Amino acid sequence: MAHTRIRKFNTKATYPEQKIDNDLCQAVVARGTMVFVRGQIGQNLDTSESVGIGDVTAQTEQAMSNIKMLLEEAGSELSHICRVTVYITDPRYREAVYLVVGKWLKGVHPVSTGLVVSALARPEWVVEVEATAVIPDEG
Repeated sequence: MAHTRIRKFNTKATYPEQKIDNDLCQAVVARGTMVFVRGQIGQNLDTSESVGIGDVTAQTEQAMSNIKMLLEEAGSELSHICRVTVYITDPRYREAVYLVVGKWLKGVHPVSTGLVVSALARPEWVVEVEATAVIPDEG
């Protein structure tokens, strides 16, 4: 069984100022049961517009909204998230980011890792959230 790749794109379109040319996607459904969601940032997936520049809360809301949308496109949902990894560019953002993530994942209880990194792919992005979920058996 081939993996299903959701919302394929090439980095040439995302980062036109750079010379990279990588074929990627926003999520992969592996063997029909696991969903790996690419790190999501404050970017509208339909327009590629950056959202919430200068506002870590708005960027986190957009990232979580993207994750919800991608999981639904894959046949899963937020309640089936098993793992999240959160990247922030400033430790002072932690509380604001985790308040938003916690609101979206209330009652889910995934494992979680949080990292402070020096930067993300664009200087206006200050938070990135990736997720791994399952597609539950229907039986």
